[in-house]
Amino acid sequence: MICNYCEWRCDLGNGKPGICQMYMEKDNRIVEKYPNYYTTYHATHIESLPFFHAYPGSRTLQIGSRGCNFDCHYCSNAYVAKSLPGEVYTFNMTPQRIVDVAKQTGCHNIVFSVNEPTVSFPSFLEIAEEARISEFPIGCMTNGYMTQESTDILSSVCEFINISLKGFSQEFYRKYTGIPDFKPILRNIEKLALTNHIEITTPIIQDINDDKIIEIAKFIASIDRNIPWHVFRLLPEYKMEDKDYPSIQEINKKLEDARGILPYIYFSNFIGSVWVSTHCPSCGQKIIERFNLGGCGGKMVKYSLLEDKKCPYCGAQIEIHGEYTQWNSRDESYGIRNPGC
Repeated sequence: MICNYCEWRCDLGNGKPGICQMYMEKDNRIVEKYPNYYTTYHATHIESLPFFHAYPGSRTLQIGSRGCNFDCHYCSNAYVAKSLPGEVYTFNMTPQRIVDVAKQTGCHNIVFSVNEPTVSFPSFLEIAEEARISEFPIGCMTNGYMTQESTDILSSVCEFINISLKGFSQEFYRKYTGIPDFKPILRNIEKLALTNHIEITTPIIQDINDDKIIEIAKFIASIDRNIPWHVFRLLPEYKMEDKDYPSIQEINKKLEDARGILPYIYFSNFIGSVWVSTHCPSCGQKIIERFNLGGCGGKMVKYSLLEDKKCPYCGAQIEIHGEYTQWNSRDESYGIRNPGC
C-alpha cells in the first residue's frame, strides 16, 4: 500500500518501514505508528523559529515529533529527526492538551517545527482542527517535499509556513539530503505562495551550496520579491562534523548582490548579527529591530510600523501577515522541552 504524504510515496505493504519509519499499513489504511507523541513543546517568541513577517512579537507554542523523510548530512536536529523509537524521550499529548498548554503559557499561535510535519501528518491535522476551534493560528516549518495532495491540505490548515529551500540543484539534494528530485519542492513553494504567507529558509554550507545564492534569490523574486528569505550559516554537525566553521564575511559578501534582488534577506546563526532587523525597502530606515544570540532567528526589541503596517518614515506598505502582538512576561520563554532538542 502506497503512502501519499510525501513525494517518496513509499510502499508500506508487507510491513515495510518506509523512509521516515513513522507510518505503517493497518486494515488497508496508512496509519501513524506513534500518534500524538512529541519530543518538544515549548513556548517562545515567534521570531526565534524563525518567522519575521508573521504575527510579529507574538508568543508561539513550538511543537515537534520525531523522524524525517530527509537525511541531511548537516542536520542540527539529527538527534530528533533521525532517532529511532526509544532513543529520544517523548510526550504523549492529545490535541486538546496541546491547545490547553498554548492557552496556559500565553501563546498566540502554534507552530510545528523541529522536524518535518508530514511524518506526523494526521496528528498535526488533529491539532490544527482543535486550534481552529479555539481560534489559534497554526503554522509550520517544512522541507517542502510533500505530494500535491498533502500540499493542498497543509495550505488549508496553516496560515503561515516556513519552507526550507536547502539548495538549488539536483546534485546537491541527492548527495546531501538523499532525495532524488527537488523539483516538487519548487512546485510546492510556488503553490503555497499563492495561498499562504510563506517565508523561506536556506542553510548555507560554504563551498558547497553558496554558489547558488543568486539563483535562489532570483527564483524567490520570480514568485514574489516580498517573500522573506532567512539565510543562516551551517555549523559542522552530524555527518559533516569534520567541516570547518563557515566564514560570516565571505557568505555575507555573496549575499550583497542578492540584497539587490530581494528586500527582505536575513542572515543569522551567529551572535551579534546585524542582518536580522527589517528595513523599509523604500527609504531604508530600520522599522523592526531584532537581535541575534546565535540561533537561526532573532528576538524582536522594537516594532515601529504604523497600525496599517506602513513605514512611519515614508509611508510605504510593508508586507506583514497578521497583527503585531506584544506579550508580557518576565521570562523570555517557558514550557517543557526535551533537553536534547
